[in-house]
Parts: sequence; C-alpha cells; structure tokens
Amino acid sequence: MAVLKALRQTPRALQRNPILFVPVLVIMLFQIPQLLLQAINPLIASIVSLVLSLVFIFIMPFFQAGIIGMADEALDGRTSLNRFLTDGKSNYISILVAYLLLVAVNFVIGFIAFFVAIFGGFALFTDSAGGVGLAVLAVIGVIVAILGLAYLLFIFFIQFYGQAIVLDDLGALDGIKHSVSVVRQNLVSTLGYSVLVGVLGGGAGLVFGGASILISPRTTEVVTLPQVSLAGAVGVTVLIVVLGSLFGGFFGVYSVAFYRAINPGDTGDS
Repeated sequence: MAVLKALRQTPRALQRNPILFVPVLVIMLFQIPQLLLQAINPLIASIVSLVLSLVFIFIMPFFQAGIIGMADEALDGRTSLNRFLTDGKSNYISILVAYLLLVAVNFVIGFIAFFVAIFGGFALFTDSAGGVGLAVLAVIGVIVAILGLAYLLFIFFIQFYGQAIVLDDLGALDGIKHSVSVVRQNLVSTLGYSVLVGVLGGGAGLVFGGASILISPRTTEVVTLPQVSLAGAVGVTVLIVVLGSLFGGFFGVYSVAFYRAINPGDTGDS
C-alpha cells in the first residue's frame, strides 16, 4: 500500500539527508518574532502575524517548490540546498499562480460563509413566530454543509498540485488537473494518506496552539492562566521551532514519497 510504502521510505531519506530540515527551519524562524511578541504585546503580535501572512503568500511557493525538489532527490540518494534553489526558482511562477488560485477560492468561500452566517442570524432573530426562522436556518445549515463538503473534496483532489508542477514539469493549471487525475485513480490510498496526515497535523496543531496560549496567557472570568516569564516564552518558542521543523521536514518528504507511489507517470524509484 502506498501509504505504508511512503512511511518506510521517508525516515531513510531524512536520515541520509538531514539537510532537508534546513529550509523548513528557515520558515519556522520567521515565526519567532510573532511568538515572542505574544508574551510582550499581543496586539503587536497580531499585526506582525498579519504582515507575515501576506509575505508568506509570495515566499512560500519558492520554499514549497524547493522542498519538493529536495525530497524527490533525497528519496533516490543524496540532495543539497542547490537542488532547493534550482527547483525553487524554476517552478516559482507556476506554484505562485496555483497558490493564488487557492487563496482566491478560500476568499470566495469565506465571503459566502460570512454573508450566509449574517443572513442566518437575521432570519433566526427577526422571526417572531420562530417557525419560519428555524426553517430558514435549517436550509442554511444544509447549504453550509454542502459547501463545506465541496470544499473538502476540492482540497482532497488538488492537494498534490505542487508535486505535479515540480516533479512532472507542468504549469499551474495542468498541475492542478494532474493532481485531480492522480487522486481520482487512487481514491482509497489518498484517503488513507489524508486521514493520517490530518491526524498528525491535528496533533501538531494542538501542541502548537497550546504552546501559543501558554506564551500569551489571558485572564478570563472563569480561569486565570499562568503567566510565563520571558525566558519561559523563549524556551517554548524554541520548542515550537524545533518540533515544527521536524514535522515539516517529515511531511515534505512523506508527501513526495506518497505522490511518487501513486503517480502512474513517475519514473523514480517508487
């Protein structure tokens, strides 16, 4: 099975090529100012986070392409940062275009969800009898569920667009189409992969979220969270950076190993 095969290949590739963690570490280092500012001034931290999010839109395609190229080379032997730079530069425009398309889709869905929520709240709280408002709310709930499912299916099918662009030398739209084609031909394996990655990502998200809350404690009417010192905040930040680098490096290689295993046009050792 492709999921297990990729799991066996990934640790060996990382062991041979610890340099794979370097680009991910660089990305994580960008998070340090934001994380430390949470312990000092949460408002400024929020502004910095917004600015970084905008910057990442334009730098992440380079890192994404470079890491995919390094992972592909590492699965066959040795890799280097030269491969990262080469693939990052040669595939930047295609990855950026595909990435912006995904950002646009997310924006449209978020825009629709915002107005659906407003309309649902208005229908619920302005209906004096209650029956019509609840009925409208039920219809809106069904619509939201359908849109949510459609979005999840969209992400499920296009999730390998980056691998398709870099490894199969395709453009942005062709990369998205190829991802859909590959996933459609390997539905069960891709579902298993997605569930595993989702569980691992969810676990990592809980750890990072808990650490973020610890760094930026808040006092509420229910509970007062403990205040950590600046030294403690630095320690937690270092832990986040290290764990994020390890997880990111593993996922970067694992996604490529799995794609190579299910891609019928792959010529690598899959």
